[in-house]
Amino acid sequence: MQLDHDQLHKLLALLGDSDIQELRLEGDDFRLEVRRNLPGSAPVAVMAPAPAVQTQPPAPAPAAAPPSPSAPPPAAAASRSDLVEITAPMVATFYRAPAPGEPNFVELGARIKVGQTICILEAMKLMNELEAEVSGEVVEILVENGTPVEFGQVLMRVKPA
Repeated sequence: MQLDHDQLHKLLALLGDSDIQELRLEGDDFRLEVRRNLPGSAPVAVMAPAPAVQTQPPAPAPAAAPPSPSAPPPAAAASRSDLVEITAPMVATFYRAPAPGEPNFVELGARIKVGQTICILEAMKLMNELEAEVSGEVVEILVENGTPVEFGQVLMRVKPA
């Protein structure tokens, strides 16, 4: 079985108009996997030679690699004993506001209360609101908007009330 570029393009266009979430197609000299996770998202195609089937699972690893450079911020966790550190409960992308163009959940010097949303952590296209577990004043915000964070990385420091 042969699959040229035009046929692949037509196949992806047809899949884009369908409800199919996953498709696997194998030929003598190739393997094609198409997956999409969210309705309305563009299909993603991965095409590899048949012997390279074992190399496809590491493909998501490069997407996880960018958080590695942010390893120094957790190491910079040396803090004053009078501050409470708010850490990331998961590997995710940190967002300070509910949507682009909207005001941030908290700013430096802001007073926060227990249960108040302080940021959003996006993991696997799910938006998770992180709520404060302590009341007090935000004295440090250590992560830039849209930055990947690691589990346990310090996001903010709060002076308890």
